[in-house]
Amino acid sequence: MSQPRSRGWAALRHLTVPALALAVVATLPITSQSEPAPAIDPAAALKPVAVSYGTPLGRTVKGNFLSYNDFHGAIDPPGGSGATVNGTPAGGVEYLATWLKKLRTEAAAEGRSTTTVGAGDLIGATPLVSAAFHDEPTIELMDQIGLQISSVGNHEFDEGVDELIRLNKGGCHPVDGCQDGDGFAGAKFTYLAANTIDKKTGLPILPPVDLRFVNGVPVGFVGLTLEDTPSIVNPAGIASVEFRDEVETANKWGGLLKLFGVKALVLLVHEGGMQSAPPTTPGISDCANFSGPIVPIVAGLRPEFGLVVSGHTHRFYSCSLPNSSGAQSVVTSAGNNGQLITDIDYTLDRRTGRFAEISARNVIVENGVRNADGTWQQSGGAFVRNPDLVDPGAKALADKYRTAVAPIANRVVGRISADIVRDARPNGESPLGDVIADAQLAYTKAAGAQIALMNPGGVRASLSYSASTGGEAPGEVTYGESFTVQPFNNLVVTQTFTGAQLKDVLEQQFVGFNGQTTQRILQVSAGFAYSYDSTAPAGSRVSGITLNGAPIDPAVSYRVTTNDFLANGGDGFTTLKAGTGRTTAPGFDVDALVSYLGAGEPVGPGPANRITKLG
Repeated sequence: MSQPRSRGWAALRHLTVPALALAVVATLPITSQSEPAPAIDPAAALKPVAVSYGTPLGRTVKGNFLSYNDFHGAIDPPGGSGATVNGTPAGGVEYLATWLKKLRTEAAAEGRSTTTVGAGDLIGATPLVSAAFHDEPTIELMDQIGLQISSVGNHEFDEGVDELIRLNKGGCHPVDGCQDGDGFAGAKFTYLAANTIDKKTGLPILPPVDLRFVNGVPVGFVGLTLEDTPSIVNPAGIASVEFRDEVETANKWGGLLKLFGVKALVLLVHEGGMQSAPPTTPGISDCANFSGPIVPIVAGLRPEFGLVVSGHTHRFYSCSLPNSSGAQSVVTSAGNNGQLITDIDYTLDRRTGRFAEISARNVIVENGVRNADGTWQQSGGAFVRNPDLVDPGAKALADKYRTAVAPIANRVVGRISADIVRDARPNGESPLGDVIADAQLAYTKAAGAQIALMNPGGVRASLSYSASTGGEAPGEVTYGESFTVQPFNNLVVTQTFTGAQLKDVLEQQFVGFNGQTTQRILQVSAGFAYSYDSTAPAGSRVSGITLNGAPIDPAVSYRVTTNDFLANGGDGFTTLKAGTGRTTAPGFDVDALVSYLGAGEPVGPGPANRITKLG
């Protein structure tokens, strides 16, 4: 692995974080330095990215990064429509461990030392096997499979700042204690949170940077989450912090690292982009018609940031994008759920300390058994897992928690008549979104609820008819499967709104109205309908709002159910904070879904036709 050049450098490795934490209170000018722009071949845009920064001025040092992002506690291989990556069955922590070891071995054979890094959302929105233990299993498994550094993501804050600090430092949960009976030591890897600032101290809540040495040459890491984190997590848990601009924060800490002589920088950032058609199915290491928030972020970065490991969008790509000097930075993302690993080779110029070359490709974490004709073996509608690709150590630790949670996870709670998918139709509505909204409406009828609204980002997985995670019959749904769909433990609340306020809520689904920055189409319950034209001016996009066929009266009051994330203004729906007469149902949102699935006849897919898109 990495080796310090001298005792002086070794001391710097330990002193960098506290020294820089004090320095952040000073305002430093952001300077730029010209750097030779690499030659980019447009014809290579759809190939694994490779950038050269010209002929090195001195001897070179070779290294390797392995990265992944948005793991979301996916200890078990994903199922249903999410089981494959471009047709290849992938994922599961014991398979992720195997592929990481394989890639490290390959890098070592080329004389490259490996650093394994992440770009946030390792935890949060996790299946029951991790969530039941407050994501301690995922933290322990990340340590076991060799993660060394990761930025935080927005989901690291799902249970609040204090809980993130506990997961980082260790110690028993303040309410549930140490549930597995053997304590919790916290993360051995380094969590970075450069732009998450404590309002009292003015300093980052976790280290902002890390420093590693590759045969004596320092490489610096800055880690941060997206500035928009407050709009997509429950505000109650993050009241003590603020989230600052990604570019300003990265450049400030990059400049400070440069003052310490670190000229090869890596940004781990929980924000990203996406490929777009054509082709219809982009390759895992392509950069086809690329766009997204990460593009302007990279455009503002210091040229020392030769590599940007990104996340958040759950997409895969391998790109080269221009930074502030016009030179190209390599920008990567490994999709989500541990189904891909980005394999990044690089060369450092020993004389200048800068990156000389960087190349990157995504590698699928295959877990299946291939047939002679190239297809993948299946049994009972599920892919057969390859025992030869299982890492014994990771499996043993994962099995400990699988066994502990099995009695709860495998309990059958209801039935479905067919697959119910979360994939949105062109109108923004999904069959599973309909079902969840209907479930929450039924759950709060006693509170006078007439309408239920569900945020699409809270629907985390589809329900598969053929899935059998605990040996249940086709169509039977377990508690664990239900929890994977709704893993946030949000409360279910009902409030009173006038018809005029309700229209404003619907208008706030679209960018430009009452501060909304991202279009998010709410899922709606049966009996409620409306139309929208996204091309109309802000504030006049929604029309034809009806309840049980009757037009909504602007002056009449209606009882509306949401989860408390939305009711507290999450996803930019600040209008939902204006409700009155709030009542809270017992239990959590997953309990509403469980109750609905088990209430009678098998539940079918929602019609996804309650919303009409006019333009």
